[in-house]
Amino acid sequence: MDNGASSYGRYLEGDDSALTEIIRIYKDGLTLYLNSFTNNIHDAEEIMEETFYRLAYKKPKYKPKSSFKTWLYTIGRNIAIDYIRKQSRHRTASIDECTEISSAEDIEEYFCREEQSIAVHKAVHKLKTEYRQVICLIYFENFTNTETASIMRKTSRQITNLLYQAKKALKTELEKEGITYAGL
Repeated sequence: MDNGASSYGRYLEGDDSALTEIIRIYKDGLTLYLNSFTNNIHDAEEIMEETFYRLAYKKPKYKPKSSFKTWLYTIGRNIAIDYIRKQSRHRTASIDECTEISSAEDIEEYFCREEQSIAVHKAVHKLKTEYRQVICLIYFENFTNTETASIMRKTSRQITNLLYQAKKALKTELEKEGITYAGL
């Protein structure tokens, strides 16, 4: 049992602090993943909250066929799909609204890294939804291909092909902006 699964088990047995642990561990990563669906950080946060609400009040059964994190992200994905179906229009959040500067960092170095990060994020958001999702899950959330396949309801082979196509599309988008990225 991984940390999330044991915490969820404790929560189901009546330990409310265990749910707080789960939220603390998974909320940021889940929000970023959900943002790949919505392209709006505020909507992603709402969906993340709904995901944890379902854990808290509906208490779905966790079956250890996959990791707890994979199971949790699958719940979030399903809620996001339902949410998107209900929305008639989409709003977008500026990446500038989501960045903060640390006084301990060298300003010039920070801005160079931020410019590259912003360019990559903008390019990722120009990709089609499946490409954004697979990149987010594998590179930002460090899921394996098998876990990603489970979350996205695809085979591992499909994920391998999808990731290849996503990286190719991302490279093309970055080249349009005049950026070469060594990681691709």
